[in-house]
Amino acid sequence: MHVLVTGGTGFIGSALVPRLRGDGHEITVLSRGAHTDGGGVRYVQSLDAIADDAGVDAVINLAGASLNGKRWSEAYKREMVASRLDTTAAVVGLCRRLSRPPSVLVSASAIGYYGDRGDDTLDEASSMGEGFSAELCRDWEAAAREAEALGTRVCLARLGVVFDREGGAFVELSRPFRFGIANWLGSGRQYLSWVHRADVIAAFAFLLEHETLAGPVNITAPGPVTHRGLCAALRRKLTTLPGMPVPGFVMRVMLGEVADELLLAGQKVLPKRLEAAGFSFHYPDIDSAVGQLVGKP
Repeated sequence: MHVLVTGGTGFIGSALVPRLRGDGHEITVLSRGAHTDGGGVRYVQSLDAIADDAGVDAVINLAGASLNGKRWSEAYKREMVASRLDTTAAVVGLCRRLSRPPSVLVSASAIGYYGDRGDDTLDEASSMGEGFSAELCRDWEAAAREAEALGTRVCLARLGVVFDREGGAFVELSRPFRFGIANWLGSGRQYLSWVHRADVIAAFAFLLEHETLAGPVNITAPGPVTHRGLCAALRRKLTTLPGMPVPGFVMRVMLGEVADELLLAGQKVLPKRLEAAGFSFHYPDIDSAVGQLVGKP
């Protein structure tokens, strides 16, 4: 297939593009930076550079400013919204312009859609939550679903907290443990619905191929853990002092709204539709993931 990937040089896209090339796909990457074409990958800085007859079979939409990149000022919140909604609207506009619309659009979303739900077990049928993240995900998904009117299958990939040793949340959460200090955030009883980046990449490839999947699809490991559970898994692999909490009020002073929306909120999300379709996770539980990530299987 000819696959267009927006955000193809980011944290997920930089690992996904080589996987798709390895699967034999032709790749076009939308990226703000200048890159040299090669190895079956073409880079464009604008969707206008894609001809009407380009024969794009599939689109993977990953573009968007990081949710955990910095403190959420009102200006940065506007940037997070615009970077997602504007790019997604442009992608749907491209789909309309192409002489043959893509057969599938896999558009990133996030489990922030469900809001802070404590110990409730959540799947794709669960209702939308409250807060900025939930509203952002709702609008982001609605923008992507505009492509359904073209006959394009639209998958809404609700991503959990993506773990990898090369970046993302795991690097920050595990940093104190590497210095011998074990800690959890807030009460530590809030659930963290994580997923290894390798499984994210495999899941996106799976969604491209499986025509029975459309609409929301949770991409989270089947074994969500509490922050204390993550702390315990890290202590089993790394020698640390006894665990202690980072109080919630300290997190709020340091990070503001980010603390309540992303770090102190609890979401126990299961990948019900992905597993029902036959997807198998390489890292289904926190111990297998942490072992690989810290190099101590």
